[in-house]
Amino acid sequence: MRRTFHILTFGCQMNVNDSDWMSRSLRQRGFEEAPLGEADVTIVNTCSVREKPELKVYSTLGRIRQLTAGRPGAFVAVTGCVAQQIGSGFFERFPQVRLVAGGDGLTGAPEAIERLCAEPELKISLVDFSEVYPERDPALSRAPVPPVAYVNIMQGCDNFCAYCIVPYTRGRQKSRAASAVLDECRALLERGAREVILLGQNVNAFGQDAGGDGTTFAQLLRRTAALPGLERLRFVTPHPKDLSPEVIRAFADLEVLCPRLHLPLQAGSDRVLERMGRKYDSARYLQLVRDLRSARPDIALSTDLIVGFPGETEEDFLATCRMVEKAGFVSSFSFCYSDRPGARAALLPDKIPRDVKLERLSRLQARQDALGQAWLESRTGQETVVLLEGQSRKTDASAPAETSWQGHDPYGATVNVSLPPGAGAVGRMTPVRIITAKRHSLLAQQAGTPW
Repeated sequence: MRRTFHILTFGCQMNVNDSDWMSRSLRQRGFEEAPLGEADVTIVNTCSVREKPELKVYSTLGRIRQLTAGRPGAFVAVTGCVAQQIGSGFFERFPQVRLVAGGDGLTGAPEAIERLCAEPELKISLVDFSEVYPERDPALSRAPVPPVAYVNIMQGCDNFCAYCIVPYTRGRQKSRAASAVLDECRALLERGAREVILLGQNVNAFGQDAGGDGTTFAQLLRRTAALPGLERLRFVTPHPKDLSPEVIRAFADLEVLCPRLHLPLQAGSDRVLERMGRKYDSARYLQLVRDLRSARPDIALSTDLIVGFPGETEEDFLATCRMVEKAGFVSSFSFCYSDRPGARAALLPDKIPRDVKLERLSRLQARQDALGQAWLESRTGQETVVLLEGQSRKTDASAPAETSWQGHDPYGATVNVSLPPGAGAVGRMTPVRIITAKRHSLLAQQAGTPW
């Protein structure tokens, strides 16, 4: 009997990676992917870090109900952070939801979906937290994998920042065994991956929780960097308070460790940082920036920023703008603060009016856009190497015999390059020279022999 699924993903790269794993696992169990509205099982992998993605989940469930109204037996599985937060409440509000699985429960989701297909009256809730990392079957077939592979190294967070819901939806920090991480990386590299990105809510603290094996993150970086076939290594997300000298030194020592780091700042005001519970101040953060640039002078830094945290004054906001300038971020993800249920900041007084938050966000993003554009323009004329990830829609009309390809360089910039027929292939490393800076990407021409 043919069984089909469709996955919708909201939120962070960890969710994207979780969805990719669920897809592989279901395929191994005989399921086939189908368009939205035509699948037997629709999986909605959710995020609740901010209010907007959470609201999108509810509207999406209403849309799915309309699309599948004529398909008896079709049902929905809600996974991820909102599933952890709402739990069995989904069963009451949305009758088509028959599975809820939080971060730790996700490991059992494919098996639960199989059971639900066989037992039409059953509903399953998998929202209990585990004390150790719930190890999964990698679900890797012999088929090639994409050139960029993501590997979870841990789950959850122990920091309890005032604004953040992650410890309540992903649980307390739980690290994988270093051997399991390295085994997964090896398997991905053997199947065609050339770049590995290590994922976690606070990768700096890897291995140091009760479930960890004592391997530090710096040690894991060095062991991963030594794996055969690895061309590039990245990681997200570090917490500034835990960024050790050993990890900073790795940017100088490890050739495969890319010169790009996402280092969340959240605010530039020491007063706001203290209220957020971030456990560092602006001076400490700027010292980290100096240390990183001493280790790797060409490193490109990006960050996360929250505008309108409760009690934020105009001067606090201007301090954030000054920090953006001082740190020289090439890009940032910036958002208006929103209360999250259970997070400490939801109880704080002095909430900032929505129009004030939006006006400040507009000013901050305009300045960041200018800094990002200046960085892209400074790349013009430079030579770099692009890892080709697929064909681009930006074909050079002046060279009809060529095909435009898209990928990223070591600094994380999106690069489009026109190549002669046969010169491009997914996973190929291609030397290029940057010729033009666009608003959010670079155009290049081939500058050497791909490998």
